[in-house]
Amino acid sequence: GKKSLHQKIVDELKHYYNGFHLLWIDTKVAARMVWRLLHGQVLTRRERRRLLRTCADLFRLVPFLVFIIVPFMEFLLPVFLKLFPEMLPSTFETESKKEEKQKKKLNAKLELAKFLQETIAEMAKRNKADTG
Repeated sequence: GKKSLHQKIVDELKHYYNGFHLLWIDTKVAARMVWRLLHGQVLTRRERRRLLRTCADLFRLVPFLVFIIVPFMEFLLPVFLKLFPEMLPSTFETESKKEEKQKKKLNAKLELAKFLQETIAEMAKRNKADTG
């Protein structure tokens, strides 16, 4: 069913609260990783990717905070998100956006695999024709 305006506002506030909470947790973990790096330890590939993602999220947070701090600017947020979809930190993405990104990546991988299969089949035909 349809949600009331009050429920929509509450849901949005919960979404942004959870996003900031996750970003805070990621920042604490990233700070520990930086501390380990400064003391000569080596990060795993997974830790390195997480550190890079968290740093990128913190840099994306700066323009996002302008929308929150300036009065009535939050009404323009949907317009800017449409123009710049990667503006929000990753912790603020909804499940539908994550699924959409995964589908796009999967489709691109499938297209590449199909292209490679066709290329290999064509090369096999040429080799067969050359040797036969």
